Amino acid sequence: MEFVRNKTLEKLKYDLVRDKLINYEDLEMAEQVALAQKVNIGQVLISSGLITEEKLLKFLESKLHIPYVNLDDYSLDKRCLSYINFNNAQKYKVIPLFEIEGILTVAMSDPLDLFAIDKIVEDAKCEIEPVISSENAVLKKIEEYYNSGSSVGQIYIDESKPKYDWREVLNNEDISLGLSDEHIHSIIRAILKQAIQDDVHEMFFEHVPDGLSVTFRKDSENFSTGELPTILVSPFIAKLKTLSNLDPTVSELPQLGKLSFKVDNTALIASISAFPTIHGERISIKIYKPPKTLKEIGLDDKKINTIKQAMSTPGIILVCGSSLSGKTHVIYSILNETATNDKNIMTIESITKYNLEKVNQCELNEHIGFNLDKAMRFIEFQSPDILYFEGINTKEGLDYFTSLVFKNKTLITEFLAENIADLMKKLSLNDFSMFKSMLSCLIFIHNKTSIEVFDKAALEKYFA
Repeated sequence: MEFVRNKTLEKLKYDLVRDKLINYEDLEMAEQVALAQKVNIGQVLISSGLITEEKLLKFLESKLHIPYVNLDDYSLDKRCLSYINFNNAQKYKVIPLFEIEGILTVAMSDPLDLFAIDKIVEDAKCEIEPVISSENAVLKKIEEYYNSGSSVGQIYIDESKPKYDWREVLNNEDISLGLSDEHIHSIIRAILKQAIQDDVHEMFFEHVPDGLSVTFRKDSENFSTGELPTILVSPFIAKLKTLSNLDPTVSELPQLGKLSFKVDNTALIASISAFPTIHGERISIKIYKPPKTLKEIGLDDKKINTIKQAMSTPGIILVCGSSLSGKTHVIYSILNETATNDKNIMTIESITKYNLEKVNQCELNEHIGFNLDKAMRFIEFQSPDILYFEGINTKEGLDYFTSLVFKNKTLITEFLAENIADLMKKLSLNDFSMFKSMLSCLIFIHNKTSIEVFDKAALEKYFA
């Protein structure tokens, strides 16, 4: 992924200082952070609290004499989506709004990106009139409207019908007559549909002598659901990668992507991991459901108050459970419910599962060198109050994470543990002595209906 600049702000950034909207020192700092994180300077200025998004957009509107459009409650003309394909909409952060007498009005976060405008004019074959919009709002509208190009599409579950089997879709067309893109797309939808109906949140695709095996994982056990024939393997993997914004031409390097789809009008996200093996790529899919409220996941008022108290004071909140127990789901619920305008909540994740309002989420990207080590070195420039690290795999990372408590930060992370005894055994290691002393709350997920919450006093008794 290349460094995405905002040419509009690059041109007008010193006007921000001249108009006394920010000072020069803050601008220099923002430029350094933007360069390190390979994001545009506008994202840094807003996430750092140096200027509000609304004030920045109004500034651009006045300087460029280009109208600003709030897309939050805007309904665009779906017929115009054909003018700009999904990949270009996402790449240039632009979405078509309406077309009148051969002039296509488009919302852009960077209206001075002439290369983007030339590309859109070339594809749309009509005159373009840009308006300014929030980058996040544009991306949200792209995700909302480009269902067919960016997601698997709609899946409906009918509980009244017998158990669903994805192989029915596989076999409903004569493969020998040729492969259709829609047939491949239908197979992907069918596999996901069966996974949701079977309450499965992880599946694997592995090369076998006669094709590609489809394996579901549930309650720590794997079970095969069938195989794709050899003739379908390459187009199936290519389609799955394309839908997940991965490069279908790359198979020698690991890739991590995100897949969007809807089940009964509920939007779901799945992480897609492609990993090379000597037999061919192994594909792993993990499905994440939208975060619920803490009440909805079964916590009583006492447990919720314990968590909220921990979220309001410096310390470490540790969420534990077995694989696929729902640790990330619980953490997203906590972040979503405690997010407010007066707290800077940030995350560092391998891949974001859902967009959380009022939470500054960050995705690592090893391919451009933006790894956990680099994130740790620069995250403090953002002055987070609450910080979620998805996982800590090194002693250095653990020490840094723990040290942030001394800087009045509230931290949240997750550990894999089969039960409380397994967790206590892991935490008994010397490497965890400081980390253990900084714990203000422990949330242990035994299963969907049993979640324990320990406050600091209870933990001190455990560790005594």
